Amino acid sequence: MAAIIGTVAILAGVAIWAPSLKKARAAEIIVYKSPTCGCCRDWVDHLRDEGFRVTAHDRKDMSAIKAQNGITRKLASCHTALVEGYVVEGHVPARDIKRLLEEKPAVAGLAVPGMPMGSPGMEGAYEDPYDVLTFDKNGRTRVFSSY
Repeated sequence: MAAIIGTVAILAGVAIWAPSLKKARAAEIIVYKSPTCGCCRDWVDHLRDEGFRVTAHDRKDMSAIKAQNGITRKLASCHTALVEGYVVEGHVPARDIKRLLEEKPAVAGLAVPGMPMGSPGMEGAYEDPYDVLTFDKNGRTRVFSSY
């Protein structure tokens, strides 16, 4: 009987801790940004507040990073991030990055083109409507979420 109770306790512990272990593994993100961009710093803070471990690299010229990661002009924003094999371009909300990592769709990444007011890191007096897009290696896009 004691062995059964012990086994149940161990399984309950695994059930409680396994999701947080998965989250911890999924929470590492590398951000490339301009050293002078305040909204990039604010987006990094947003990610950290949402539990991501962020390593930020300042780059004066972001064009090479964007080209290496398939970011076209129509997808471009001010910063580019890499997480678990995906590219994240622009002011993508942390909840969408978490959803991406949970669902693992067959896409290259997510993008919020431009710098829409009201997106994470771009908070202000008003909010623009904006879409978070998936994109593939051929440049095809689909709406992932809308705000």
